[in-house]
Amino acid sequence: MSVRVLMISTSYPANLEDWKGLFIRHLADALARRKELRLHLWAPPGEVHPDVVPFASDGEASFLSELMQAGGIAHLLRIGGLRAVTAPLRLLGGLRAAYRRAGDVDLYHVNWLQNALPLPDDGKPLLVSVLGSDLQLLSKPMMKSLLRRIFRHHRTVICPNADWMVAPLMQAFGDIARVRFVPFGIDPMWYAITRDEIQPVAPARWLAVTRLTSAKLGPLLDWGGRLFRDGVRELHLFGPMQETIDLPAWVHYHGPASPAVLCRDWFPSARGLITLSRHAEGRPQVMLEAMAAGLPIVASRLAAHEGIVFHDETGWLCNSLEETEAGLRRFEDPRENCRAGRAARAWVSAEIGTWDDCAVRYARLYRQIAGVAGAYD
Repeated sequence: MSVRVLMISTSYPANLEDWKGLFIRHLADALARRKELRLHLWAPPGEVHPDVVPFASDGEASFLSELMQAGGIAHLLRIGGLRAVTAPLRLLGGLRAAYRRAGDVDLYHVNWLQNALPLPDDGKPLLVSVLGSDLQLLSKPMMKSLLRRIFRHHRTVICPNADWMVAPLMQAFGDIARVRFVPFGIDPMWYAITRDEIQPVAPARWLAVTRLTSAKLGPLLDWGGRLFRDGVRELHLFGPMQETIDLPAWVHYHGPASPAVLCRDWFPSARGLITLSRHAEGRPQVMLEAMAAGLPIVASRLAAHEGIVFHDETGWLCNSLEETEAGLRRFEDPRENCRAGRAARAWVSAEIGTWDDCAVRYARLYRQIAGVAGAYD
């Protein structure tokens, strides 16, 4: 017996060259490859696996496409203005209409907590994938109460993609829902990168792949004048400019780059990935991809980073300019770079795996909450 799933996502890439919401594309593809599932997808328009059933109406797809081009709901709320009010209302209306049309599906798989708010009280099983920004939502007035009301009317499992989020979610919803950590997967192309015999490139190239906001960059630009100077090392920065940020002349800024370009042209010759983010991260996918590629990570001490970067094993954790510089120096030694890179890849392979491994984890939960196989325990 197949399980019919309606997956909801407000982010989706146009194609595999598009960085926006690419993880949803990989997840949907992996779920569609499972013969016991029938996946319906309500998301912005883009290329889909042939076994995925698009679910958004033309009007909904058009609105979701506009929302993606505007940077998404979170970005609109950040910058304010009229669209910060109208876009969420239109989104809730579109979601409500989609849920009303979903009479034939067996369960809902909703990405991001806020997308569960318009769910009807129809008792259908519910799986909610929770990302890092979702926890900020819970601090909004009435939000926790509204979500609790929704979850009470469904057999609900809440699936954060980072283990550090389990505790706060259990505190908020553990009495009415299951909370299960489900890590996302990684595209096999990252594992295929060969870096075992690193040929040092001068100056040393360090990569930062991030949306350009002050919180995501953290102190990188302030400290970088000392770290990236005198031709010793270079910072190559990739990602969309989402705030007005003046970049110093020593920054090599490339704008957004597709995963294929990063995989082919940049990751093999880089010394590592650096992130000094102070943003409320979940489990940054780009860090996991870099680790799968065998790159050491130099990262700020955040809960999201400390769960995947193990100090002086798979990378380097830092809170100061001096600690950051020490980490860069450590992994500019080819032997130390290879050692940490191999450890990073081994950990990711064992703990995360591929998107097909992720689909297995979700499919098991689908069967349990839909009552197809296994107990709901």
